[in-house]
Amino acid sequence: MRLSRRLLSLVALLALFHLYIGLRLLPPLALGTTGLVIGWLALLASCLMMPLAVFARSARDEEWSDRFAWVGLTTMGLFSSLLVFTLLRDIVLLISGAFLNTSQLLAFDRLTAIATISIAGLATLIGLFNARRRAAIVDVDVPVANLPAELHGFSIAQISDVHVGPTIKYEYVAAIVDAVNGLDADVIAVTGDVVDGNVPQLAAHVAPLSRLRSRHGTYFVTGNHEYYSGAQAWTREFERLGMRVLTNEHVVLMHREHQIVVAGVTDYSAHHFDPRNRSDPSVALHGAPASAAVKILLAHQPRSAEAAAEAGFDLQLSGHTHGGQFWPWNHFVRFQQPFTAGLNRLKNLWVYTSRGTGYWGPPKRFGAPSEITRIRLVPA
Repeated sequence: MRLSRRLLSLVALLALFHLYIGLRLLPPLALGTTGLVIGWLALLASCLMMPLAVFARSARDEEWSDRFAWVGLTTMGLFSSLLVFTLLRDIVLLISGAFLNTSQLLAFDRLTAIATISIAGLATLIGLFNARRRAAIVDVDVPVANLPAELHGFSIAQISDVHVGPTIKYEYVAAIVDAVNGLDADVIAVTGDVVDGNVPQLAAHVAPLSRLRSRHGTYFVTGNHEYYSGAQAWTREFERLGMRVLTNEHVVLMHREHQIVVAGVTDYSAHHFDPRNRSDPSVALHGAPASAAVKILLAHQPRSAEAAAEAGFDLQLSGHTHGGQFWPWNHFVRFQQPFTAGLNRLKNLWVYTSRGTGYWGPPKRFGAPSEITRIRLVPA
């Protein structure tokens, strides 16, 4: 009952936002009766397609489910930009009212309505292209104090937030794997949110991950979406694919006669799903050799950084934020996470936050490109 009320509230809010867009953009266009009807029908279709994309995931026919998801999620991306640009347009019109006469304001009203729709559409098309192309390789050097000469250039290939699901399938994952293998990394780190769905639905599409190759293996930590999708089942599946799943634990790697600790924690929110899986960097490091040259933590959310710094790690690799995925949401991530993207410093800890290798929800990346990260350790 509570879920139904919440769903009805969301649909009602969605309808109000569409009504706002229609009232603010359609009248200035002077479309005539037929044009107005078409415009309102388009907004109605948008309002209906977004909830349909969510419900379609439970459909038995996977092919039709994916088609509805594609249409609904792409519409969601367009609607998001249209709403934001409509709000910005109203602010501009409010300010312009103080400088323009009535006739000028009417002309400006029509011009800005056309521009708003055009910019939102263009941003969605560019965002779709950016989301669907294979993530670019991003090189990051992390300076480590007292790093032994033998470890200069030690490399970690990081992928994160692939979100295999309705719109990300086998071919998309295979292209990522090929690119990662081409880096010839010492270690591969997979920092969570690989999937959006259960094992029976998506096992065939994550299968290319079994081909990941590096000198010291592939290490995985859970993200919040693994818990939404059945973390235990996915943990077993990833282990079957050859990944080492780190659940508040660590491994010690020997590289050119030097020890490197690679630790991993469960997602920051894991205890909400299973109290036994509470994320704890100090537990993950327990028993690790104090003499290790570098201590690296894999943690899905940047919010683990405070505890990681206290525990004594040198570097934390995270994802989760998607870098905001598309403008303007990149400016809001900081209200929930300490870091949005890139390399940051917290006390003695370096934190690298990936913008993600796939995308979630709308197939759209605008102002926050996806990435496959090659991290190299260099002397401070």
